Amino acid sequence: MGIDFDNIFQHVIPMDDFGRKWRFTEEKYDILPDQHLDQLKPLDKEAANFLWDYISKTNLHNDIPFKKDFFRTIDNTRILDGNEKEIKKWLYHRGLPFDKPVFLSWDETDAMIVPWKLLIKYFDSFYYGGSDDLTIIDHSLNWALLFFHEDEIYFGTNNDFKTSETFADIDFIW
Repeated sequence: MGIDFDNIFQHVIPMDDFGRKWRFTEEKYDILPDQHLDQLKPLDKEAANFLWDYISKTNLHNDIPFKKDFFRTIDNTRILDGNEKEIKKWLYHRGLPFDKPVFLSWDETDAMIVPWKLLIKYFDSFYYGGSDDLTIIDHSLNWALLFFHEDEIYFGTNNDFKTSETFADIDFIW
């Protein structure tokens, strides 16, 4: 039986088996409280590959940050030293329910399911600038978030959405 969004939760693995667990469990990086760590659902390599293929087959990133005309609205922000609170506020204003499970895909071998609220709270543990390109979606692909390795975040949506003016004066790569 193949992996799909109906059975992907059957492919959750223990945190100890997850290649990027150090981001959430080592003092040098970040130690999440057990109550939050328990809500992170790392996926096995087959499920990570399913998400990677799903994103690839939709051509979501054919144009960076998103395929032309895939979304009606694209908003962006930049991660700067000391603006963590602004980034959390920007993420919060995407309007997603706090308890919504979202799918994180780093690459074809590492993926995870987390509640939206924990992505907001610990975004800087999930994303490391300079090394990560992290795509976040739900199964509908009515919206997507790209943490681009140049410390830029892009949010595309087909929902009615008013873009942020906070970073309007900053030059973005795209």
